[in-house]
Amino acid sequence: MPTRILPAVGEADAARSVTTLLNQLPDAEPVAPVADSTQLVDTLARLAAESVDELPEVVVVHERIGPVPALELIREVALRFPAVGVILVTSDASPGLFQAAMDCGARGLVTLPLGYEELASRVQAVSQWSTGVRRHLGHGGDVFTGAGGTVVTVSGAKGGVGTTVTAVQLALAAQASGRTTALLDMDLQAGDIASYLDVQFRRSVVDLAAITDISPRVLADAVFRHDSGLALLLAPGEGERGEEVTDRAARQIVSALRSRYETVVVDCGAQLTGAGAAAVEMADTALLVTTPDVIAVRGAKRTVRMWDRLQIRKAEETTIVVNRHTRAAEIQPALVRRITGTAVTATTVPAHFKELQAVVDAGRLHELDNRSTVKQALWALAGELGLVKAAPEERRAGGRLRGDRGAVSLRRRRDSGG
Repeated sequence: MPTRILPAVGEADAARSVTTLLNQLPDAEPVAPVADSTQLVDTLARLAAESVDELPEVVVVHERIGPVPALELIREVALRFPAVGVILVTSDASPGLFQAAMDCGARGLVTLPLGYEELASRVQAVSQWSTGVRRHLGHGGDVFTGAGGTVVTVSGAKGGVGTTVTAVQLALAAQASGRTTALLDMDLQAGDIASYLDVQFRRSVVDLAAITDISPRVLADAVFRHDSGLALLLAPGEGERGEEVTDRAARQIVSALRSRYETVVVDCGAQLTGAGAAAVEMADTALLVTTPDVIAVRGAKRTVRMWDRLQIRKAEETTIVVNRHTRAAEIQPALVRRITGTAVTATTVPAHFKELQAVVDAGRLHELDNRSTVKQALWALAGELGLVKAAPEERRAGGRLRGDRGAVSLRRRRDSGG
């Protein structure tokens, strides 16, 4: 059986060189190379969604791949696609790099310039390992093999636009529908999820920042299990400690959550940090919350342009949510779409803060009344984003979500504009 090999090489000349040599290997079936880390993960996720058998046995990662550094990319692939063997191609043959690559989950290392014998030997060994893992998985091994959970980041165009309320309600909707859900507070200096959900906690995201290998047990120790069923990973109580969470740590933390939960919602706040940027870059869906006023929409446009300049997220890959929407507002979603160049959700959230005030003041946002038009809109938004699932009997009952006393429908209310 031929060995399917997927090269991940950023530079065109290097890609041709690697592909040419791979084509010379016996029983090798190289596929078209991918040019960056995003394409690699997206390609593997698409194949894994069909079947683990559709994944290539071997992925060859060049040291100059980007935008995610090679070792961090290897770690993510190893976490999300454990049946794929990864080989790192590098000019650094030092024992330190070899150890780091193995710690990240690489199954082999080949030095530059590439040699036929060394490459053939590594590919053969890694292919045999991958085949063995798949054989094990085929017999019911309890190993995570999917494309990973869905990651949704929620950022604010500016402070006070409803970012945290949106993130919390999206997570609650996903959890109530039967999905295992984690809510990560990546607003590291001013995160308020603990206050909104009346949580007293000892551990936070900072406790994972210095850990290079986040095992399921280590992750479980840092996560707070809320009464709603949500798994909470909270911002530190001391805001200055947020600096300990680097972009590299953020990638590892998001990858670890993604490998254990079906849905991961990340509150990134309104201030861009390296950790928040890494989360937005990794997200399947990046939401940007704005209100329909000039200052907030300008802030949204500024954020979208900044993400694009920093190569975090392109405008067309960003989705805006309009909060506190009224039909009488001069700024409507269509105008926001034209100004920002982004997609805008069909679901808008109505301007009914009085519905929220009591539960926000009490720190009981999870107990927001099912009749609240704000809650109904946000849970409808969760449905629009594909974050909820309903059993057949629930769908027959009108799309009501299990676990919330059957009172919230996913259908958009006409009087809320979304």
